[in-house]
Amino acid sequence: MAIATPASSPTSSVFVPVAFPATPRTPEQLLQTAQDLFIRRWGEMGQTWGINRTMAEIHAFLFITGLPQCTDDVMDRLNISRGNASMSLRALCDWGIVRRLHKRGERREYFESLTDVWEMFSIILAERKRREMDPVLETIKQCQKMLDDSDLGKSNKAEAVQLTRQRLEHMQEFMEVTNKLFQQFIGGAKSGLTKVVKVLLKALP
Repeated sequence: MAIATPASSPTSSVFVPVAFPATPRTPEQLLQTAQDLFIRRWGEMGQTWGINRTMAEIHAFLFITGLPQCTDDVMDRLNISRGNASMSLRALCDWGIVRRLHKRGERREYFESLTDVWEMFSIILAERKRREMDPVLETIKQCQKMLDDSDLGKSNKAEAVQLTRQRLEHMQEFMEVTNKLFQQFIGGAKSGLTKVVKVLLKALP
């Protein structure tokens, strides 16, 4: 039996089968292999969300194991430096998808992932909106203010100014509608996403 792993090139979409050892493996080994495969794939997918691979893999590790882990646990499992682990854990806590906790009698900090998948994806989407969509909408408004000068409408570029204004207005309208939909459905975490899923399922043939 084999699992597919990405080819060595970071831009390659070809997956190379990797054979499992022929010798029988223990349940513990099979469990870790399954977890490691999930962690690796989650790391790849996380990059498309604007999360670097290490952050995504740490999050996957915390989520899939379902147990609080300390920085040393993260370092050992993912084979990363303490600085990288600490920085990524701090960023995940800032995002709100990982929480810090303390164990009685322990001086070390422990970390755990949110367990509710709906809530987790809501937070990720909200963070992406804040980082990507909100700045674009603000830029559109700034561009419109630049074109509010009445003298522009009297210049030899009047037609081009009007066209640019129209394009900006259409884009602003789209972005504002998107924001409203986000607040209505995604902003409500689990309940909102459940509504979205129900609507989509009804629309499917």
